[in-house]
Amino acid sequence: MNFEWKTCFRIGVTLFILYLLTVYWGTAAGVIGALLAAATPIFIGCAVAYAVNILMSFYEKLCLPASKNEIVIRSRRPICMIAAYITLFAIIFLIIRLVLPELTACVKLILSELPGWIGEVVGWLDNNHLMTDTMAESLSSINWNSKIQQIIEIVTMGIGSVMGSVITTVATLASGLITAVLSLIFSIYLLLGKEKLASQFDRVMKRYMSRKIYTKTIYVLSVLNNCFHKYIVGQCTEAVILGVLCILGMKLLSLPYATMTGALIGFTALIPVAGAYIGAGVGAFMILTVSPIKAVVFLIFIIILQQLEGNIVYPKVVGTSMGLPAIWVLAAVTIGGGMMGIFGMVLGVPLAATAYRLVSDDVKRFEKENA
Repeated sequence: MNFEWKTCFRIGVTLFILYLLTVYWGTAAGVIGALLAAATPIFIGCAVAYAVNILMSFYEKLCLPASKNEIVIRSRRPICMIAAYITLFAIIFLIIRLVLPELTACVKLILSELPGWIGEVVGWLDNNHLMTDTMAESLSSINWNSKIQQIIEIVTMGIGSVMGSVITTVATLASGLITAVLSLIFSIYLLLGKEKLASQFDRVMKRYMSRKIYTKTIYVLSVLNNCFHKYIVGQCTEAVILGVLCILGMKLLSLPYATMTGALIGFTALIPVAGAYIGAGVGAFMILTVSPIKAVVFLIFIIILQQLEGNIVYPKVVGTSMGLPAIWVLAAVTIGGGMMGIFGMVLGVPLAATAYRLVSDDVKRFEKENA
């Protein structure tokens, strides 16, 4: 077999690069890590743009899509993009505005009532002879208000020391703010010029890929995009369903903070399967300040609701929207969460749906060819 000099050159360059990566892997890993860290705003911007594009595309379908007016055509994209961002920010702000003040009030209430609760517990233990007289006298003589205040001061000082100096804190906040701003700006540029960027990307692939590889790549990307799009829409739909069911159930059980807790659980339910438990923990904490019995009733209710949602609603709404059987939805969430935590749970379902569809189409094509 005769090789052309270009083929030999490519093989030689590939082997040389692999040799350098093997010998100098530590340095190469550091350079790659630095590049990925520097590109963080770009990655975040791409993710934000992809999510916002779903809502923006929906608005574009409603904003005079058949109009031939030049002004309408030129202004449709910016207006719909701004409306999409405003919608997302408004939802986040509304949830924070509903939850944060009440949560702060609950914490203050618990801290103010804690000394009384401790006194009652000490009295109950003493009356039932569950502690010695010396221990009871020692606990009764303690000024729990001052002790709790001291604990709060110690915790506050500890948090301050852990966070480091003011300069470090300010630098961290500034870095995070800059990353957020750059990500937002990058996402805006992507949304405004998405058609042009897609065309450029397509031309580059056609230039450097063979026709066969190009066709397969476009097909895989198309399936991947379709699965992620349906997953995001399905996940948001499922979160709304769970939030509404939670509000209705809490209203029927006469539990406090129904609207606020339902909104919080619906928001945290964007994290597949386990996300609702995060909101349930905060909701139970707030209900505890009103009535411990009602907090227990709420926990029992949310466990039942979450089981029904996780095994019936979620697989049907999210799985059906992507053509993924319910068993594979649960498997994807379990494996993804075990490998990469919350991030793996979020990505596990659409990636599993993509793999399922690709394998399914390939098997059908093979059976059709060999029929």
